[in-house]
Amino acid sequence: MKTPTQKLLLLCLVLLVIFLSLFHRGSTSEFDGTGEEEEAWVNEEDDSEVNMVQRQRKRSTECDLTQGKWVFDESYPLYDSSCPYLSTAVACQKNGRPDSDYQKWRWQPFRCSIPRFDALHFLGKMRKKRIMLVGDSIMRNQWESLVCLVQGVVPTGRKRVTYNGPTMAFHALDFEMSIEFCWAPLLVELKRGAANKRVLHLDSIEDNARYWRGVDVLVFDSAHWWTHSANTTPWDYFMEGNRIVKHLNPMVAYEWGLATWAKWVDLNLDPRKTRVIFRSMSPRHNRENGWKCYKKREPLLYFSHPHIVEPMIILKGVLRKMRFPVYLQDITNMSGLRRDGHPSVYNRDLAQEVNQNIAEHGSDCSHWCLPGVPDSWNELLYAII
Repeated sequence: MKTPTQKLLLLCLVLLVIFLSLFHRGSTSEFDGTGEEEEAWVNEEDDSEVNMVQRQRKRSTECDLTQGKWVFDESYPLYDSSCPYLSTAVACQKNGRPDSDYQKWRWQPFRCSIPRFDALHFLGKMRKKRIMLVGDSIMRNQWESLVCLVQGVVPTGRKRVTYNGPTMAFHALDFEMSIEFCWAPLLVELKRGAANKRVLHLDSIEDNARYWRGVDVLVFDSAHWWTHSANTTPWDYFMEGNRIVKHLNPMVAYEWGLATWAKWVDLNLDPRKTRVIFRSMSPRHNRENGWKCYKKREPLLYFSHPHIVEPMIILKGVLRKMRFPVYLQDITNMSGLRRDGHPSVYNRDLAQEVNQNIAEHGSDCSHWCLPGVPDSWNELLYAII
């Protein structure tokens, strides 16, 4: 027979166990190291869900996806080079690239694992939703990768591609979802002015942004066009309001342009309805006039010195000032190790070239062969949405 004191102690112990169980369940993070999220989407009717999204950037640091290594994995790639949505410039196998190991490297963070891309699961999460990738030709590179990762599980008669101005969209009809790309390499507006001059309007964005409205997941990038050499810049001069600016440091202009984008996002998007991701700059291995990536067959194991790019510093500064919770997807360092992943001379069908003297061809060390590095970007994207 237990005494009253013993019964009281036993009751307290039971209550303590229940409390600890509830506390542990309530403190589980969205990204727990396995890539799984507790909530599949943001519930627009629950204000607490907005707080969940705002905390996401801090919680994701529990697993630093940017720190890791490339692991050779024979089970990759996740699709083959016969994917019908690959453009000629990135279909390196079709263009005669003799090696294929660049397709088999998987990104492995040091402290956690990224879930393998599951096309059906992705389509299920995106049912009746739109995801749009906004940016330049390297974002188009990523769009083709994402479409190829998904399209193999969609029956032939139940998928199609449509075009609307600067946008193109892959539709999985049975899921009522679309994977879209919007051409806006500078985000702000580049227009023709007097004397047919190219004018970059640093405070105007609506002509591009009208295509972003109503999208459920927006993935942005903008860096490469801002970093062209002085002789190849895509603009002749800048405008801000009615003021003409002929001489401006491109990185200052980049910051002004990003600030215009950030203001539009803050004023026009609702974090309960739209998820916004900004993908960092894709690194180029184009020193030595583009020949630095030619004949490279393996990733680098590490950098001899920290790899910091000025556009990333500027981007982080702009994102910190925003009210809207934007997830920064940092792919710069991981991709910087992959000098083997570029098309180099295999950005055209060399079999059709009359003169096959490789030395006379240009070498593309900016874009990426597919299957290849952008597939890993999309596996990270899959993990965070």
